[in-house]
Amino acid sequence: GFCANLLLSRSPQHILAQTKNKTEILCDLNKEHAGVYWYRWSQERQIFEFLVFSNSFGKATYGPNVSKDKFKVHGMSSRTSYNLHISHLNTSDNGTYYCSVSQSSQLFLGSGTQLGVVDVLPLPQKTTQAPTSKKPMRCVIKKNAVSKKGACSPLVWVPLSASILILLLSLIPTAHRLHRLRRRLWLRIHRQ
Repeated sequence: GFCANLLLSRSPQHILAQTKNKTEILCDLNKEHAGVYWYRWSQERQIFEFLVFSNSFGKATYGPNVSKDKFKVHGMSSRTSYNLHISHLNTSDNGTYYCSVSQSSQLFLGSGTQLGVVDVLPLPQKTTQAPTSKKPMRCVIKKNAVSKKGACSPLVWVPLSASILILLLSLIPTAHRLHRLRRRLWLRIHRQ
């Protein structure tokens, strides 16, 4: 069976590439593994296809009808990062690519990287600049809404205020001792 594992991450989530070129998908693992499996889900053909397994020594085992020239896996020395290189791209390479590791007789998959292969890459949209004004402008600073995990989050201020309260309470006995010591010294000085 397959299990989703959030500790397997791919980079990036979407790739748009041109035919006849090459691309690369990075897989970061949460810890060292003996190797990594790569699969592709083809929406068009509705098949989940095994592409290649690469062990930590760089030895690769390919799936049926998978070209060794097209797919290559490069592992890092840390054994926690593996790169899938895909060359000679064509539209049949469209799909979602998953890296996977085997653990306790289960295959763990992450979210996958969606690859789209097109004949012509779209041109970046042109951005238009507003005409520059010669008169001075007043700057207005907008306050962004703070997210729930921001500086005003209860996860931040509750422990912080509790720590301050504990610190203040711990100072009370010290202040009391200093007051008693001061009073003793004052009495000694006046008795002499």
